[in-house]
Amino acid sequence: MHSLIRKINKKHNSAFTFLLMLCFIPPNVLATTVSAPINPPVTSQPLQPAIYSKMSIHHPVWAEHGMVATQEALATQIGLDILKQGGNAVDAAVAVGYALAVTLPRAGNLGGGGFMLVYLANSKKVIAIDYREKAPSGASRDMYLDQAGEVIPNLSTYHGLAVGTPGTVMGLEHARKHYGTLTREQLMAPSIKLAKEGIIVTADLANSLTAMQKRLSQWPETQRIFYKKEGINYQAGDLFIQTDLANTLTTISQQGEKGFYQGEIAQAIANSVQEAKGNMSIKDLQQYNVVEREAIKGSYRGVQIYSMPPPSSGGVHIVQILNMLENYDLTSMGHNSAQHIHTLAETMRRAYADRSLHLGDSDFVKVPVNTLTSKKYAKQLVAGINPDHATSSKDIQPDANLPYESDQTTHFSIIDQWGNAVSNTYTLNYSYGSGMVAKGTGVLLNNEMDDFSAKPGHPNGYGLIGGEANAIAPNKRPLSSMSPTIVLKDEQLFMVTGTPGGSRIISSTLQLISNVIDFNMNIADATAATRIHHQWLPDTIRIESGLSLDTIRLLEAKGHELQLKQTMGSTQSIIKQKSGFYGASDPRTPSSLSLGY
Repeated sequence: MHSLIRKINKKHNSAFTFLLMLCFIPPNVLATTVSAPINPPVTSQPLQPAIYSKMSIHHPVWAEHGMVATQEALATQIGLDILKQGGNAVDAAVAVGYALAVTLPRAGNLGGGGFMLVYLANSKKVIAIDYREKAPSGASRDMYLDQAGEVIPNLSTYHGLAVGTPGTVMGLEHARKHYGTLTREQLMAPSIKLAKEGIIVTADLANSLTAMQKRLSQWPETQRIFYKKEGINYQAGDLFIQTDLANTLTTISQQGEKGFYQGEIAQAIANSVQEAKGNMSIKDLQQYNVVEREAIKGSYRGVQIYSMPPPSSGGVHIVQILNMLENYDLTSMGHNSAQHIHTLAETMRRAYADRSLHLGDSDFVKVPVNTLTSKKYAKQLVAGINPDHATSSKDIQPDANLPYESDQTTHFSIIDQWGNAVSNTYTLNYSYGSGMVAKGTGVLLNNEMDDFSAKPGHPNGYGLIGGEANAIAPNKRPLSSMSPTIVLKDEQLFMVTGTPGGSRIISSTLQLISNVIDFNMNIADATAATRIHHQWLPDTIRIESGLSLDTIRLLEAKGHELQLKQTMGSTQSIIKQKSGFYGASDPRTPSSLSLGY
């Protein structure tokens, strides 16, 4: 294991040495902070500075043949090894998905679900694979309410009723069967080895387990696996072996998805959920299905945006906000100037208001996707934006409350030597999900049922996202912000990106895209730039550290309330150009790594 880490460091240092050998001076991107009226769309074509520039503070990793960007270094190396063995982007994605279940247990998973976008270079087609969790067949609209109609605390988060039917294993298998080239055994061998022989605990993993100890230790099986005898914490540098998980991975490797959704593992999952007073049955697991959907498509200043459709709200609202921003000359405002941030906040405010009302599982409710993503509707929305003063969120929609949405998700991006690409986001919801491990399996189970509206239609709002459109129903998929995104330029692959971050996924992803397109940043600068977020309610601009006091005061003078909070997102992004691949893993996550060859 130590040799593998040294191997990663050696490759990373070699890539950095290469950075210093290149030089490029990009066009001037400095601009004034003049308020911009609503104008016809700016049509300037995006340029991408090379890997090293004296105008840039941060620099991407360069590679000639392919690139992998993930939130965890060992998983990145595994994905890269698959590419070197001749696997395509989907092969590498499957290997990374299983590896993260071992190396990043707080978000990587077998017991959760997610979304994958696949770009096929030969056909120039984008495929959206929905492997989001589903509500068990025993779920009901008011399952979290008491007799008085009030929400019962913790039922949707730390209880057997919190667990949705997981989709990750079937999602990865669906992608491999339809779009991969290597065998399941080849792709799963690295993760099985890591679980069986152990991983060296990083400071990041040790810190997260320490922070979650009280919650995780409520489940005896979880405490047995993730803590030493007598509840002693693992420390950085310790060897962490996951024998039960290794056995589960081996069964999946030998039997495919049937090994997870049928037989002993499925029975163990159903039994564990039911013992925790949940209502998932083995039949729910046996009947789980993956759905291929049509990706959301939009355009922004000459590039084409592809992202995830409902039950993700992300793709719809990334396109919606970009449609609004296209009516402004952001470049002339200056990046993160008061006028730029004001414009971002006002457009976000309107999109998130729509999100609360309209979005849900499109298999159950009619979602007005075409209207929400139309440029005509965007023009109607921006007509109500005052360039000099903040709009009150109360004037946009009736009062509601959008409570906490977990940011403990993980994203990875991959491009192979043929130009195929994968953008994948998956999650357990909260950090380590429900905290429950299905007995004898090593599988952490999600608490994705919390992503439904527990009390839809309530005037003060209960539930994570939206109202009736996101109400609980049997076999329905909860709404999500996860937004794996692929960008084409001149009908060629240009960018692959995505991020964890709960409701901040949408705002983080669109800011990264805008940073590249509007402000000509290289992908590393675009990744590291300070982010802001407005989600309609609460009526505040959430900011990271890095904005000047002058900018903050100018925004306050416009009527905005600002709150400094922890960092947002962990984008994993790759840009493809004729000169090669340029990758950037977010410095906000200490274990992230981009590698290419």
